[in-house]
Amino acid sequence: MGYNIMNFSAASSSLIGTQTNNIHNNKLQKARSSSSSSFSLNTTRHRHYHRQLHLHFQSSDVIPLRSSYTRSLSHSSMTVKAVAQTEEPLRVMISGAPASGKGTQCQLITKKYDLVHVAAGDLLRAEIETGSENGKRAKEYMEKGQLVPDEIVVMMVKDRLLKPDSVENGWLLDGYPRSLSQAIALKELGFEPDIFILLEVSEDILVERVVGRRLDPVTGKIYHLKYSPPETKEIADRLTQRFDDTEEKVKLRLNTHHQNVEAVLSMFKDITIKINGNASQEDVFTQIDASLTTLLEQRKSSSESMVA
Repeated sequence: MGYNIMNFSAASSSLIGTQTNNIHNNKLQKARSSSSSSFSLNTTRHRHYHRQLHLHFQSSDVIPLRSSYTRSLSHSSMTVKAVAQTEEPLRVMISGAPASGKGTQCQLITKKYDLVHVAAGDLLRAEIETGSENGKRAKEYMEKGQLVPDEIVVMMVKDRLLKPDSVENGWLLDGYPRSLSQAIALKELGFEPDIFILLEVSEDILVERVVGRRLDPVTGKIYHLKYSPPETKEIADRLTQRFDDTEEKVKLRLNTHHQNVEAVLSMFKDITIKINGNASQEDVFTQIDASLTTLLEQRKSSSESMVA
């Protein structure tokens, strides 16, 4: 690192010549040799929006100058304060029971906040289709009717979160982690959210939403007999119901979900925002949007107070 030398004072304007030059040369040499111990570098990674890098240097004779420094001058001493700011994108996890409306909310969140939507199920299907090593291993378990081991899915999620678009734009992790072991694995890999959104919907509404759900095998569109009925009788006649969209099956799935989500919440209880998912799609998003906006405002306020 190069340094510029300024603000030196002479004992007398009449001291000219070799003696004066020697004095200044000696001071210059001394300042250069001790510069590494003359300032302290304190780096604080502020995970709520900015990294702050503060360099403090005090000397009556030698000041390191850089374009990003804010200089504060006093009579015989000068302080240089450097602030390097790097915006950190949002990292969001969202969880909700089957039929909680999580898919719709993910679309609305990613559209407004330009986050990368990461869903473990989609990753799994994509890996299988591309024939990757992880995909081949996952397919073997699925063909045997077994659950895909956590380590395989965790590696898929890790690889996706490390892609440039996720790193630069931030990510929305949809319905994952689903267990405490998955949450711990992600944390050990360095992936922690800024906020954990939990959609809470009463069980009777969830059952009604699931049992009334129908699939159009021709278009792949999902309908609901009460909330989103088919447009024509022709479509209605060809609709099918998933084998597990029955009241008995959905209650079993809900029990499993509640057990798993409670364990996951224990990891993120300090950053969890519970959203009333019984409301309309618009009202649910209004709640989520308000929470994300508040988080960003808090980041900005905290960052400004640190820079001041």
